[in-house]
This record gives sequence, structure tokens and C-alpha cells, in this order.
Amino acid sequence: MTLFKITRVESHPAEELLEKLRRVAMLLDPESKPYAAATLSLVKLGYAEIWPTQRYVLSPNLYRAQWLEWELSRFGHDSLGLEGYLTLWTDQSDEPTDLLPPILEKTVESDGSVHNLINDGAHRLYAGRLAHKLPTVVLAENLPPNSPYYAYPLPGPDPWNAISILPGPAIPPDFIKKWHRTPDNKKLYRDFNSAFQNVGGPRGGGAAA
Repeated sequence: MTLFKITRVESHPAEELLEKLRRVAMLLDPESKPYAAATLSLVKLGYAEIWPTQRYVLSPNLYRAQWLEWELSRFGHDSLGLEGYLTLWTDQSDEPTDLLPPILEKTVESDGSVHNLINDGAHRLYAGRLAHKLPTVVLAENLPPNSPYYAYPLPGPDPWNAISILPGPAIPPDFIKKWHRTPDNKKLYRDFNSAFQNVGGPRGGGAAA
């Protein structure tokens, strides 16, 4: 596996992170901003308070998330301890990448259960759980009722142990990745690249979400 080398890091404060998040648009409806009037906060949460929706993680992406942590440590940063966001440059792309804290959304399901769903950062959080690291996340609350996260929380009292580690890079075609809320789940996608640059991990090194 080819791994990236971070060559430059630029830090951005929490105020800029939250202001830009309010500008994030829906993927198929650029005029709709799901976080514009939401309650946004940077908080530390234990993994019992964080609820995955994705039934798998990929081994290559876990290794990249770990490598990202080691690379950032050379610059004095922690990928699960961000108090704002970072812009990264690597030796494998001319384009910079923005690294945000993991993004969680608080939802109330039809059975009355409340969950802090992982929207972005599933692999990074899974790797952090393996390393017993308490993560700093963005928690979004009071979102528009017509713009819920596109998948349901995993059921059961311990959803983390319901996640399969797949060798990758491809996912088996018959594997159920998430349980979607709507037939056209892309209508509920948030487009983080509408406000940030290349969100998803250093280019050329694979996603380290």
C-alpha cells in the first residue's frame, strides 16, 4: 500500500470550522443548507455515545487512518483532537485537503430512541476506538426534520461490535453497507466539499475518513 507523506499543515480555528459547516449544502440541492440553523458544538464523546450506521470498515482505510495520525503527530496535531480543522498538503497531490473532526448528527428515531449518528469519520473513529482514544467531534443538533441523515443507526446495545472489518478494496456486491431511509438516499447526502476542500482524506493516499 502506498502511503502519503504530509509536507505542510495549516490550522484553522473552531469559529471558522463552525461557520463553514453552516455553509455546507445538500448534494442534490445546493440551496439547502442542513447545518445553517443547527446547534453545532465541538465536544469530547465516549464511544458508547457515538452511534455508527455503517456495517463495515475497510482494512486499507483503517491503516490509512492510523498512518494519518502518525503523520500529523510530526506537526503536533491529533486527528481525533482537532479544535478546528486542518488543511493538509501531501507528496502525492498538488491539491490541498481539509481535515475536519468527525461529524455526528443527533437524531430521534420513530421509536423514540436518540442517537449521535456518525456522518463523516467512520474509519477514523473505529481506529481511535482500537487505540482507546477519546475523540473530539462536531455534534450537530436540531437539524431540519426534512433532512435527516440518510441511513438508520445500527440496532442493538453495542453497535460497534456489529461492524465487520473487510479486507477491501472492494465491498462484496451483496453486502448491506447501511440501512437507508429513502429509495433515493443521495437526496439526503451532505456535500462537505461545497464549503471545504477535498474532504475525505489526503489524495493519492486514499480516504482516511
